[in-house]
Amino acid sequence: MTDAAGSPRRIPTVLRSVATSRAALWAGFVVAHLWLGMLNLYGPGFPLGDVTITYRLWIDQIVTGNFWMGIDSVWVYPILAIVPMLAAFALGPALYASTWLSMVMLLDAVAFAAITGWGRSRDRAAVGWWWIAFLVLLGPIAVARIDSVSVPLAIVGVLLLATRPTAAAVVLTVATWVKVWPAALLAAILIACRGRSRLVLTAASVSAAIVLVALLFGSGSNVFSFVTQQTGRGMQAEAPVSTVWAWQALFGVPNTYIYYDQDILSFQIVGDGVATAAAVMTPILAVVALAVAATGVWAARRGATPTELLAPLALALVTTLIVVNKVGSPQFIAWLAVPIVLGLAANAAGHAPSFRFPAAIVLVVAVMTQALYPYFYVELISLNPIMLTVLTVRNALLCVLLAWAVRSVVLVGRHAVSDGLTTPKAPAARRSDLP
Repeated sequence: MTDAAGSPRRIPTVLRSVATSRAALWAGFVVAHLWLGMLNLYGPGFPLGDVTITYRLWIDQIVTGNFWMGIDSVWVYPILAIVPMLAAFALGPALYASTWLSMVMLLDAVAFAAITGWGRSRDRAAVGWWWIAFLVLLGPIAVARIDSVSVPLAIVGVLLLATRPTAAAVVLTVATWVKVWPAALLAAILIACRGRSRLVLTAASVSAAIVLVALLFGSGSNVFSFVTQQTGRGMQAEAPVSTVWAWQALFGVPNTYIYYDQDILSFQIVGDGVATAAAVMTPILAVVALAVAATGVWAARRGATPTELLAPLALALVTTLIVVNKVGSPQFIAWLAVPIVLGLAANAAGHAPSFRFPAAIVLVVAVMTQALYPYFYVELISLNPIMLTVLTVRNALLCVLLAWAVRSVVLVGRHAVSDGLTTPKAPAARRSDLP
């Protein structure tokens, strides 16, 4: 009777022990990636199309004609994006898709080891389970784009910051030369953390080396073409700013509709005012990003510690790149994992406030994004009212996430001022105190 009565109380302890065990964490990681791989290879919606068609085409041009994107012509991606695309060709064209998925899984494994403290931190187990849940909820797209390479690199970079800041700067700079968005993380680090000169020098040196190699291969100005290639495109149908025209198209507003752009290879929207919006969105994005960065500078100058400021500032800058953008590709949501992992890890270490609210929002955003792409994408571009509602709610949640992050940066700055007025000023945070 005693054992029976005591067993319910022991169950949470047993579950907690299992959940924090390395075996359970790695089993969950492997199962999640096998599931995502199966969805990509055999599931509906052809989510691996960019990899097997577009990336393969670029690599075929290299193999058969020695024609390199970013070297011999302009390209939408930074020059290092070609490296993982070429690496996926290692086992030949027939196995390109499975090699890509295996490569991403290996990169994610390194990131997962960093998240869980390389097996030394049971406190990070919950963060590891969050990332597994995020990948599964985001679905096939989580491992089926070039972003799938930049995200694990960025995770490793931000988690290295505490103990190896120079290595962190190198990794994040490399990630930025794969896909531009990790520049937002570098900006947050430069604002929130000390030792900026060394970080700037490291990032500049790595970037200079990459550009020099590209120039030696004959790229000329093409190595910088990714900066301008996106500016002339129109408004992608899924972008938050496009939502108002999508509803207009549903309700039959004249000359408002979604079409497929053969040059950009994405669905874009046309309507009254769309061209003007497309022309001003990039400048608006720059202005909003600078305003968010300025808020971070304000908080840092008032004594906000890096451990409190870095994660919300990184989240604010990364979310800005998604919300205030005329491009709304589903893989952009994968970027959000990095600042969320950083915030959860900092909280688990006792260095920062709770990050549960944004973590929960991002999980909801992820599952809604999976519904939108790949499963019901045809219905979405056909202006199905249910899927358009899902898109609208998803985009609204992204705006909520941005508002929460900016508010958190402001509160960190205000609390720093309040603490400075009422208590002796704490010593400057050491790098080892960073999340």
